[in-house]
Amino acid sequence: MAKIDHINQQILREMSRDGRISNLQLADRVGLSPSACLRRVQDLERAGIITGYRAVLDRQAMGVGFVTYIGVGLGEHTKDAQMAFERAMDEAPEVVECHNITGTIEYLLRVECPDLPSYKRFHTDVLGTSPYVTAITTYVVMGSSKDLRA
Repeated sequence: MAKIDHINQQILREMSRDGRISNLQLADRVGLSPSACLRRVQDLERAGIITGYRAVLDRQAMGVGFVTYIGVGLGEHTKDAQMAFERAMDEAPEVVECHNITGTIEYLLRVECPDLPSYKRFHTDVLGTSPYVTAITTYVVMGSSKDLRA
């Protein structure tokens, strides 16, 4: 496993800001030779600390104008109920995040839709038809001052 020392923390911070940074630029920013920097990045990849690279997308440019977080409560707390709900969410393209959480509800979803009517269709046709869903609480995102997700 790769050791997370000060230099590796710097590498991860720089790569989180710009996953397409060249090894030469990265090495310069963290004060290493290019070969030493590349070895560290490869070690971080092999250790599973760096699990992949993604593009950061402009959701509005893609036609997503309505973002919500939804708290979902299930009526049954069985493994079968959870698996069925998770499968349904996997099939719903509007659901971009599905988290099983602790507390008074079982799931927290991030849902992205073009507009309010498309969200209403998701709410009615997907969540509203799930036999296990007993509670739905929607939180509409009005703006995001900080969003570090890739």
